[in-house]
Amino acid sequence: MEKYIGIDIGGTKCAVIVGEYCDGQFKIISRTAFSTDVDEEPISIIEKFSEIISKENGFKAIGISCGGPLDSKSGIVICPPNLPKWINVPIVEILSSRFGVPVFLQNDANACALAEWKLGAGKGTENMIFLTFGTGFGAGLILDGRLYVGTSDMAGEVGHVRLTEDGPEGYGKKGSVEGYCSGGGIKNIGRIFGIDKTAKEIAEAAKSGDGKAKEIYATSGKYLGRMLALLMDILNPECIVIGSVFARSEDLLRPSMEEEIRKEALSYTADCCEVRPALLGDEIGDYAALITAVYGMQ
Repeated sequence: MEKYIGIDIGGTKCAVIVGEYCDGQFKIISRTAFSTDVDEEPISIIEKFSEIISKENGFKAIGISCGGPLDSKSGIVICPPNLPKWINVPIVEILSSRFGVPVFLQNDANACALAEWKLGAGKGTENMIFLTFGTGFGAGLILDGRLYVGTSDMAGEVGHVRLTEDGPEGYGKKGSVEGYCSGGGIKNIGRIFGIDKTAKEIAEAAKSGDGKAKEIYATSGKYLGRMLALLMDILNPECIVIGSVFARSEDLLRPSMEEEIRKEALSYTADCCEVRPALLGDEIGDYAALITAVYGMQ
């Protein structure tokens, strides 16, 4: 077994995870989490990471999962919107010089794609897309057996794609994919239907038989299907894995999603692509950070 350290940096919480990896499987040994203070200086938070990591020995590498924009090649966190003080922070250089091991940084959607590809619903595939469908809507792309990040680490920002001229707003754009397919997006669709509830509350109502709540989720599923059809036709994946809201409410989203895929996608691309819910659940952030270290070493 080889020991790795994972760091999951988020706007609400941060965590340091210690895991052992062998033959494609991780065993999480420990997890230390703390709330993120967005007003705290980045170097102070990095010191907290270092204090936790310094209690460990014999680890091969450190993997960091963080919201973008970032530069994975140079190891710099550029300016995540949910971490306003993290501007051009060279976190990889700081931690690699401190601990003398390789350190790797990935956008959180890309890191989650790696986790589901290596350990979850996309295991065994060569061409896979992971979609977040949570607070926001983003993608991580596995193409020809490799993570594809794009020229400036911005590949996969599909939540910004506009599907309709008007409609619920997400990612700063009306009618965007994120406006229809995210927790906030479903809440916004609900308001159009005269219901002011969270996505979770609307799902509970739908599962209890509320017709209007079912229609809200069917609307989100329709536009999800439209986006999936575009991805299928452009990238021709064998598998699309969707997390968070989809994994919890697949039964409410899938019927209208599949109907839209049949209308919009080429049969040749749709027939060879399976849409699956993510398998790693609430632990995906932990595995994402750890697998970033393993993938970097490979």
